[in-house]
Amino acid sequence: MTSVSARPAAPVRTYGDLVADVLAGALGPDPRTLRIAVAFTTRQAVRHDGRGTGYRNEVLSLRLAEAVGSCAVEPGELPDGALDDCVGADVATLLGHPLPAVRVAALDAYLMHVAPHTPQHGARSVALPAGSSLEKSRARARAVVELLDLPDGGPVLVVGVVNSLLEALRSRGLGYVPCDLKGGVTEWGEPVVADALGAAGSCGALLVSGMTLGNGTFEPLRAHALRHGKQLVLFAQTGSAVLPRFLGHGVTAVCAEPYPFFWLDGGPGVVHRYRCAGGER
Repeated sequence: MTSVSARPAAPVRTYGDLVADVLAGALGPDPRTLRIAVAFTTRQAVRHDGRGTGYRNEVLSLRLAEAVGSCAVEPGELPDGALDDCVGADVATLLGHPLPAVRVAALDAYLMHVAPHTPQHGARSVALPAGSSLEKSRARARAVVELLDLPDGGPVLVVGVVNSLLEALRSRGLGYVPCDLKGGVTEWGEPVVADALGAAGSCGALLVSGMTLGNGTFEPLRAHALRHGKQLVLFAQTGSAVLPRFLGHGVTAVCAEPYPFFWLDGGPGVVHRYRCAGGER
């Protein structure tokens, strides 16, 4: 895979630093002058043909001009009034909202507005072909797993269990430790651990969902990867414009997938990949 040498901006040290930069107007327009026009949720239940298990998704999305920022939540977790809080509110206010999902979606919308997924901001687009939900899930998984630069064997800590990602790792001969806050088992009956940071020490690389932004587990995982020099690759529907900001500060690569997501439509789609120049971490 060809490395991308451009970056969306100079990397930031922590998530808190990024929010502070936005509030200070250091990355673009004053967020107090930008208001959210549309707020909406997307809910789905899926069970791919041939798979023994299914799952549900719920995502909060905020529209800022031409940009949409998103944050996934646990189904049923978002209060009914959250959408009313967001519509017409300025971005700065929403960055201080009591709900983490609102704060993340607002930050994502702002950063998507000031630095969309284009080559000048460091993105390399990868087309997803039209197909069934399972076909598109597998195509996205390949685009994500290609960002890992590991010899055969792994193991890779996978935070946010997606069976197509596990399948893609298996096809490369990479071992993995599946992790999800809900626990349970994978499609192949493998136990899913719930403590990501506790499992990270025994893994050589981390493959992590953007949902960690919303549940507060991203920063500890980023710090672990940075401290131990491990690859940290993120697949991001949540915070797709946020996570590339951490390239070079613990994050090795990002596969960004802004709204609309692959599971919403059977037609062709696109994801946007970012990677540190020269494989730097």
